[in-house]
Parts: sequence; C-alpha cells; structure tokens
Amino acid sequence: MSEAPAAPNGSVAAISSPVAASSFLYGLLAECFAYPDDDLIESIRRGDLRRRIEQIASAVDAGLLGGLDLAPLHDPGAMLEPLAVEYSRLFDAGVRGTACSLNGGVHHGPQMKVMEEVVRYYNHFGLAMTDDNRELPDHLTAELGFLHFLAFGEQQLETAGRSVADYQRAQRDFIARHPGRWLPVMWRALEPLHAMPFFTLLTQLLLRLLTSEQARLEGLHGAADLKPSAAIPFGGI
Repeated sequence: MSEAPAAPNGSVAAISSPVAASSFLYGLLAECFAYPDDDLIESIRRGDLRRRIEQIASAVDAGLLGGLDLAPLHDPGAMLEPLAVEYSRLFDAGVRGTACSLNGGVHHGPQMKVMEEVVRYYNHFGLAMTDDNRELPDHLTAELGFLHFLAFGEQQLETAGRSVADYQRAQRDFIARHPGRWLPVMWRALEPLHAMPFFTLLTQLLLRLLTSEQARLEGLHGAADLKPSAAIPFGGI
C-alpha cells in the first residue's frame, strides 16, 4: 500500500504513547503475516522479533501478552523452508482451496463487496494498493497496514494539538467492519489445522490487539455502525 509509514525498527524508548505503540504493532504484525522471508527468519533466530513484540505490546497495554507463550518468536534454529511451507499449507490457495484464508471477504463476504469497501477506506485517506502488491485489498496484511497508518495519523495529529476524532472513528469502524469481524472466524478455521505455534501465537496476539483497541475507541465514540452502506461509515476529515 502506498503512502503508509514504515513499520518500526526502534526500541520502546522511541514510542511516545500507547497509540504510537499500537501503530507500530499493527505494522510489525503485518510483516509477520506476509509470506516468510530471510529477514523474518533472521529476526526469529536472533530473538529480535520477540524483543520487539514484548516492548511494543507492553507499551500498548501491560496485559496484552499475559498468558501467551512467546517462545516461538525466538528460535536460534529457525529455518525459512519449514515456515514457508507451513504458511502455504495454512494460508495460500491450492488445488483443494485455501485451508484458512487471510482474505477477509472469504470469511465474511461477499468478497467483491468487501474489497470495494476497503478500497473506499484506503482511497478516502489517499492510499492505494501498489502495482507490485501481490495481495488483494482485503488481505490481512493490507488491512493491518491501513490500521498502522490510521493509528500513526492519530498520534501525529494529537502531537500537533489537532482533533483526532475522525481518525479514531475510522479505526473503530474499520476494525468492527473488517478484521475485527472476520479474524475470529479465521481463528476458528485455524484451530483444527494444528498450525505451527508461531502462527497461532500471532493470531492470538492480533485478536487481543483488535479487541483492546476496539474497546478504547468505542469508549471514546460509542459502538460502530455495522449496517451496510455505499458510503464511508464515518465523518469526513
């Protein structure tokens, strides 16, 4: 997705608020739910991924990681091929179809209408899917990238002393209408597949993050509107 801020590489010392931390965590989880590459494997081997998640998640909410086994995030013997094969088994479409799709419209469709709505969200904020993006607009990595952007925007506006209400309402409604709606369905599809702990842990953490952020945003602005609409379901910028 174009024009979104980059995911963080710094330490928790650079995180100025829980909102900034949630933006960073969305970006980091988006990277983790992409097809595995050498950079991810090196981060797991060195323990960098575990340290970053521990630091950033704790800055979002001290209880966000409570009870989760973070051991899969640090494995000195991690190899790319087994993780890539498992990713394909779980999430990529094959001859028998996708075992557990990362496209929201597959779980809560019709998919074409879902994609149309998420694209309206992206375009409203001046974002677009880039030509080199291999995923559809309703893919989890795209939706997390968008939430990363919105939370980053909220933080920037707050720092500048400007109103953050529209960015907060956009996050509230997007979570409720998209990843917060379909990720629990994906989780139920993932459970019987006996996935590698790495992927089950990431899904559990993301579910907690979405629940925590939705509670914060609904506490500020009330419940999201889930009624179908041809228009963006939040006030203009």
